[in-house]
Amino acid sequence: MIVTLLGTGDAIGTPKIGCNCPTCLDALCGGRSRRLRFSVLVEADNRTVLIDTSPDLRWQLIRKGISHVDGVIWTHAHYDHYAGFGDFHRVQNRVPVYGLGETLDYIINYLYFLKPVRHEVLAGEPFSLAGMEFTLFKVNHPPLTEAAGVMIRKDGKKLVVTGDTNIDIPEESLDLMRDADLMVADGIMPPGYTLNKHMNSAEAVELGKRLGARKLVLTHISHLFPPHEVAVKRWPLGHDMMAIEL
Repeated sequence: MIVTLLGTGDAIGTPKIGCNCPTCLDALCGGRSRRLRFSVLVEADNRTVLIDTSPDLRWQLIRKGISHVDGVIWTHAHYDHYAGFGDFHRVQNRVPVYGLGETLDYIINYLYFLKPVRHEVLAGEPFSLAGMEFTLFKVNHPPLTEAAGVMIRKDGKKLVVTGDTNIDIPEESLDLMRDADLMVADGIMPPGYTLNKHMNSAEAVELGKRLGARKLVLTHISHLFPPHEVAVKRWPLGHDMMAIEL
């Protein structure tokens, strides 16, 4: 299983429009602080699944050389996690899409013209896709009443993607998340900042330790961190196109 972080930015990406902070300047100069919006590609046995479809998906797929996916998982109904699905227009018809019920209702209403093939799943119940086992689990991302993380199993390896969440994750979800070979976690800001719908990096790192993750990578990262090459000395930040083999 190969996991590629197609985009590691928050909803506005880095550089932020109109910002001249050191991190945005590094991004403008082509440094690893440059972050497209969130998408994760999971590949196994020449099959591919997208977790969320960033507004920057067109360029992400071109950079990766991907022209077909076997399925899409949507974690929640925020535009930075689904809006790029429109880039499948005239590329791939009737893409299988998976998610919790309210999430699919909202997103498919917006993207109806692409006629995605709907697969509604229940939190905590495994399903098979592209030769891998997926399980969605509930997280806490107010003001949404429904948001999910994703657990994937393949060949004895376990990947957990927290999705967008604060630290108040339900206990039954924490049980599913334990002992991951790789945890890709929402860590939008450095310590000292608070946002009630996301974890900061300290909370995400502590969560990874508490759940026994063998490797932790933070994503959904804002421009509030120092430039990437400085920040990565303190926090396990991912970067765009980072690939990890499990």
